[in-house]
Parts: sequence; C-alpha cells; structure tokens
Amino acid sequence: MPAISMFYGIIVYMYFFDSKMHNLPHIHAKYQDNEVVVEIQEGKVLEGEIPSNKLKLLLAWIEIHKEELMANWELAKNGEMVFKIEGLK
Repeated sequence: MPAISMFYGIIVYMYFFDSKMHNLPHIHAKYQDNEVVVEIQEGKVLEGEIPSNKLKLLLAWIEIHKEELMANWELAKNGEMVFKIEGLK
C-alpha cells in the first residue's frame, strides 16, 4: 500500500489490485486514528470517516489531482508502481 501523498497530517494511499472490494477508482486516506475511502471521480465517501475539515481538504486535493489519481489507479489495479502526487500547500 504505497503512500502517494501527505499533507496537513493526511496520508493518502492507493492499494495494488484494489478494484474488487469497491469496484470504483478510489483512494484510502488516514488522519490520526481515522481512515476514509473516497471515490475519485465524484468524491463520494465509500467507507469510514475523518474530521470534516480534513475531508474538505482531501476532496479539494482529489479535485485538483483527478487526472493523476486516475492514472495511478490504472497502474495500481494492474499491480504496477504508482507515482507520488504533490500535496496541498
């Protein structure tokens, strides 16, 4: 489960071969002891939760980097190495 980005205490992961569980392009994000799974295209929370202010930051980041995230999704679902994506500043 490679970490693809970190910002404001949020760590974003993308798992290899992870298309079976949710069957939608998505990312996993952790903030402290909380974890959330968010669909990339629509920004819909599929599972879990993080504080609302951190979720807003995460959703903004997803919107900014949607094309890069989808490229990473294609790599990850085929078991290929994903690339890092710049965090929010």
